[in-house]
Amino acid sequence: MRSLPRTPWTRNRRLIRDSSLVWLASGVVGVSFGAISVAGGLPVWVPVVMSLVVYAGSAQFSAVGVLLAGGGPFAAAATGLLLNTRTAAFSLAVADLLGPGRAARLLGAHLVTDETVAFALAQPDPARRRAAFWISGLGLFAVWNAGVLAGALAGTALGDTAAYGLDAAFPAVLVALVLPALRKDAPLRRAAALGALLALAATPALPAGVPVLLALAGLIPYGRKEAAV
Repeated sequence: MRSLPRTPWTRNRRLIRDSSLVWLASGVVGVSFGAISVAGGLPVWVPVVMSLVVYAGSAQFSAVGVLLAGGGPFAAAATGLLLNTRTAAFSLAVADLLGPGRAARLLGAHLVTDETVAFALAQPDPARRRAAFWISGLGLFAVWNAGVLAGALAGTALGDTAAYGLDAAFPAVLVALVLPALRKDAPLRRAAALGALLALAATPALPAGVPVLLALAGLIPYGRKEAAV
């Protein structure tokens, strides 16, 4: 007996199921961000508005860290912008997934994150990549902001959120997302290993976030190989 053909709803339901882990991790870390911000002395509206307008997890943590350490808003914004420069490369990777129209591209650009790009590029064909980008991106945005609001309202009631090890949630999810691609592509594995070595070597000497940007240099040999094919 032949199996029934997959409908768009069936395919999207699977994407929703797969991306739910990313949403869960996002919500947990969002709660941590909101709680840390308010416990450090910032008003509730600061992390909430920042999450809606800026929407960049690591950059938000860094910017708030600068503010809580006594730095000014310009120093905080510069730190966040530096960390978020990596999304320029990510945007090029998913530019064809955003669809036509200025509104779609503007919204899609706002949803570009490590997680949405990794989830989208892990799909086997353009249609599923486009669906994965929008499903994971919109869900991630909603859950992240809900988590930030909940954490900000909870304030100091959560105690020391760093003690829970929440900072490990996103890296663990990203590793799970990229493993299928790494298994199938030996040159990509070498590029990832080179990037990891560069980041590890630079971590003791460079500010937080910069080693991650430096790791992108590991993709240069891989990009040359793809261009030559």
